[in-house]
Amino acid sequence: MMSAEDVLEILDLLGGAGVDVWLDGGWGVDALLGRQTRAHDDLDIAVRTRDRARYSEVMAAASFTLWRDDGPWNWVLSDTADRRVDVHLVDLSSTRLDERGAHVHGPDGIAYPVGSLDGTGTVLGRTVPCGTAEFQVHSHTGYAIDDDDIRDVLALHRQFGIALPPPYAALVTGA
Repeated sequence: MMSAEDVLEILDLLGGAGVDVWLDGGWGVDALLGRQTRAHDDLDIAVRTRDRARYSEVMAAASFTLWRDDGPWNWVLSDTADRRVDVHLVDLSSTRLDERGAHVHGPDGIAYPVGSLDGTGTVLGRTVPCGTAEFQVHSHTGYAIDDDDIRDVLALHRQFGIALPPPYAALVTGA
């Protein structure tokens, strides 16, 4: 499990080494909401592609090792306490149009939409950078959703008034 204290410890570890980090995933949602709403089995983060080597060095020095490799821009590390960090690399040095005509960061890294990492939230009262609420809702689509996804998206909808995409809208309307 990844506690709020663990989140801040990892942010401090990386920040102290000059690695910029944005919260993503479940902790990104909870940061936007300003409170922990559920248990988290990992910490999803976005890190600049240019910081890849430094990120890897810092995490290795803190005894994190490869738990799962999801490709060149995404992998999961774990330590002896089974704390898991799911890193997503993003290239903020330039932008491009994706196949749908949306402006995204790239060419290297995961194609985060431009502006999607402009959010701020709080973990244990501390302000942290994270994905925006709109991005979080949108990124919870396109795959088989689970109960955590439903809770996260509905909480963001209630707090920020973001329109619910399918299939979440159907859960609220019963359609």
